[in-house]
Amino acid sequence: MKICVCVKHVPDTAATIKLAGEVGFEDSEIKFVSNPYDEYGIEEAVSLVEKQGGEVVILTVGKPAAATTIRSAMAMGAARAILVKTDGQFLDADLTARALKSAMEQDGLPDMIFTGKGSVDTESFQTQYRLASSLGMGVANEVSTLTIDGNKAIAEREIGGGEKQVIEINLPCVIGATKGLNEPRYPKFPDIMKAKKKQIKEIDLAELGIDASTGQVVMEKLEAVPERSGAKMLTGTIDAQVTELVRVLREDEKVL
Repeated sequence: MKICVCVKHVPDTAATIKLAGEVGFEDSEIKFVSNPYDEYGIEEAVSLVEKQGGEVVILTVGKPAAATTIRSAMAMGAARAILVKTDGQFLDADLTARALKSAMEQDGLPDMIFTGKGSVDTESFQTQYRLASSLGMGVANEVSTLTIDGNKAIAEREIGGGEKQVIEINLPCVIGATKGLNEPRYPKFPDIMKAKKKQIKEIDLAELGIDASTGQVVMEKLEAVPERSGAKMLTGTIDAQVTELVRVLREDEKVL
């Protein structure tokens, strides 16, 4: 079984982001990591291959620096990787999906594709759907339980309000992993050293016949989140506090 895992190189959620210009941020000193949700996909893919045989291929669209994230993913058990290089900090979901599709077709289509349920930076939650549609595959996102039965995948996914849905999809398919699907392994030192020798095939976006300027979404401006004002403590009786709270929400915050 050949499984592709789409892994995104994202800023650590604990990093302090400083804007640079209208549509960028300073990334030279920021720590980047694998998108946390993608790690559930890596773990599930590696576990399946360990049981059934085959290989796990990591596929990333990003800057050359994304190689560090790819090495971490390969230390978890992936056999090799493909990096589609681009200079932009932000790629829209359509452009990313087209790049992933072209790279997979060039390498040979897999039996399964894993992604995270979404990325923690742009949070568009579209790439897996666009990728599946372009490949003519079924897709299930926010999958917390997965069983492979022959040529079918049985996925249990979260649909909100504490409810879950169970769906059956023919292979090949795209699975968006979320927390609860598994517990991603922590690579041991020997695995980290082995990952340094594994192959990362680098491809320029242009080599896939894709123009980086043809995305459907254009970033116009980035703004820092304004700092929140200090908390206001309400005093008095319960009735007085409720009355004051309603007034603040209506007159000061303008949310009512």
